[in-house]
Amino acid sequence: MTATAPSVTLPVLADMKKRGEKIAVLTAYDASFARVLDACGVDIILVGDSLGMVIQGHGSTLPVTLEHMVYHTANVARATRRALLMADMPFMSYNSPQSALDNAGRLLQAGGAQIVKIEGGAAFVPVVEMLARHGIPVCAHLGLLPQSVHKLGGYRVQGREEGAARAMVADALAMQEAGADIMLLECVPAALGAEISATLRIPVIGIGAGPHCDAQVLVLHDILGMTAGKPAKFCHNFLQGHDSIAAAITAFVQAVKSGTYPGAGHSY
Repeated sequence: MTATAPSVTLPVLADMKKRGEKIAVLTAYDASFARVLDACGVDIILVGDSLGMVIQGHGSTLPVTLEHMVYHTANVARATRRALLMADMPFMSYNSPQSALDNAGRLLQAGGAQIVKIEGGAAFVPVVEMLARHGIPVCAHLGLLPQSVHKLGGYRVQGREEGAARAMVADALAMQEAGADIMLLECVPAALGAEISATLRIPVIGIGAGPHCDAQVLVLHDILGMTAGKPAKFCHNFLQGHDSIAAAITAFVQAVKSGTYPGAGHSY
């Protein structure tokens, strides 16, 4: 895969879902890694607020500011030619439809993002509607919500109980109808990931959401064996057995595309 390949766009991703072609997603926070991810065929590069943990050394994503996100997104944008560039909207940057519009606008204008990601369910329908009305693409994020870690009581699997699973399906449909272009599911049972992926017409990205999602995302540092502490169940060190970072990233892309990642051992 080369950086001169056709650009990945939302219609391209929609067609990939229809064809059953898996979508590979990785995080990046700077130009050097973005260039490698782009050349290795990653379809979506996510500038995640996970930078608060893997770059800044915090214990959560909560200290990340909009200025941090604009800075890192702009760095990644300068080196990205093919992949779709997604940026997280950080904690408290979308607490009203107007603030979401103002802050998402900055991520697109100053940061070069092509789509923004927000955490939360049906309560954020007005936010998604506002962004969609102004032509700003949105990825909705359900399941484990790292920005709500204190409310959730830690990083734990969501949607195990039937009531919680039904509520998540309803939230997913509500966000899709509000105008979300992509859905991300984090740390949910594989069966629920499969159900939501089959129910929605928009692509569904999974992280710890089983093998039946349309796409898979991991944090770059996790696929390179740089996880601090015990890795989550869905993590996999793709650098092991390879002699370069580029080879590890290529192995991740190939594993997602072929369906060998995630395996049963990576799912809940």
